[in-house]
Amino acid sequence: MGSDFVPIRVGPTKVVEKRGMGGSRKLRPLSVEFANVSDSSGKTRRVKILSVLENPANRDFVRTQTLTKGAVIQTEIGKARVTSRPGQGPVVNAVLLEEK
Repeated sequence: MGSDFVPIRVGPTKVVEKRGMGGSRKLRPLSVEFANVSDSSGKTRRVKILSVLENPANRDFVRTQTLTKGAVIQTEIGKARVTSRPGQGPVVNAVLLEEK
């Protein structure tokens, strides 16, 4: 069951629409450019993703700039950890780890 893994890369946002169970529609990103980053005070900002620094799912994902849940990304405001599942929707949510 389910579908094959489609790597979500860092780059200009590209989204395709897939048919789900019961005829519902799912937006599946192929690449994303921005992330919603929350800091410790609770403020959330939409910032540009610069690169993937580390990824506990697979070390090769750093080289290929692939996003998964738990990946540490470099943004314009500092390092952040991805808390959402990028393959399930076109939005990347992250929590700020350290500011620049």
